[in-house]
Amino acid sequence: MALVALGVTGGIGAYKAVEIARGLQKRGHDVVAIMSHGALKFVGEVTFEAITKRRVITDQYAPGANADIEHISLATDIGLLLVAPATANVIGKFAHGIADDFLTSLYLATRAPVLMAPAMNTNMLEHDAVSRNLATLTARGVRFVDPGQGYLACGWVGKGRLAEPDDVVEAAHHMLQPSGSLLGRMVLVTAGPTYEDIDAVRYIGNRSSGKMGYAIAAEAARRGARVVLVSGPSSLPAPPGVELIRVRGAHNMHAEVMRHAAEAHMIIMAAAVADYRPAARASGKIEKSDAPLELALVRTPDILADLGRARTGRSSPLLIGFAAEVGDPVARARVKLRLKQVDMIVANDVSRPDAGFDLDINAVTLVTRDGEEALPVAAKTAVAAVILDRTERLLAAV
Repeated sequence: MALVALGVTGGIGAYKAVEIARGLQKRGHDVVAIMSHGALKFVGEVTFEAITKRRVITDQYAPGANADIEHISLATDIGLLLVAPATANVIGKFAHGIADDFLTSLYLATRAPVLMAPAMNTNMLEHDAVSRNLATLTARGVRFVDPGQGYLACGWVGKGRLAEPDDVVEAAHHMLQPSGSLLGRMVLVTAGPTYEDIDAVRYIGNRSSGKMGYAIAAEAARRGARVVLVSGPSSLPAPPGVELIRVRGAHNMHAEVMRHAAEAHMIIMAAAVADYRPAARASGKIEKSDAPLELALVRTPDILADLGRARTGRSSPLLIGFAAEVGDPVARARVKLRLKQVDMIVANDVSRPDAGFDLDINAVTLVTRDGEEALPVAAKTAVAAVILDRTERLLAAV
């Protein structure tokens, strides 16, 4: 197993880092804790020493620490640099290459993968400066465990609390265990609805929760794939080990899918993309009146059809679509399979009360050129596993 450098920075979530250290050890990993001066205000170094059985690093200039230039020595030994909690301060320093303490110097010196679990006030998390710093680090390959929603130490309720320790440990362990049937493959998944804005407060949308697409993304990551998940509006957290790109409308989703399609080995379009959008978004809010309101709609891009046309004459990437229908979905799925030039359609009847939109269970039929396979009602995680089993067979035949 690997040596994990656990960077603990100055936030109230620092106490959870103790559980993260213990969880990593239970997975068989060794842990060395690096604490910022801010972190020491929230939890003592003796606690981490007792758990890790290693000296806790708190000072870049501690006597004896530079005998072997410790941050360089450690940089070559670790299998992962994990920062939890990651404050806005350390995220900014990592993004801009500021190395003014042991942890930030280690980041610049190591070539190990980096995982960060942000935790901060909601407004701080949404600030443009923090958003840009997160985007910069994502572009460099840094992975993130999304913060959770809930009651924050500052008294606010919103997004920003440190992810649950088990989720952080799972994401770290996944990064340290690159194995599985999809190792070396890039899988692009879409999920959730799209919202097409009518005015400043109203939109056209649907009841998709994103649960099916998120389950597929999580399963692909467990099988060793590099997974990019393009999600419409959804309250679901990013699955461990998955690169999550959040979008709002069909045009945004189309742009992100096309931007990543060239590097994908498999594209699974599980999103419920709106077929139409308002021809023009009203400025401000449309005031109500007693007169009828006429709304002109125009078609949105057909992402799956565009992918099929772009692939003409080639067998890669593998293209998987979804057909959310009312009533028997198989006949319509067969038409989509042919017209959109794809390899498989996952068809489901969204009018069923026991499966489909916004539920944890689903019942689908897998439609390919060779036939149909109906799957019984099951948890979406189980359905995701079967879908990937079948797509792996198709991928092997390409």
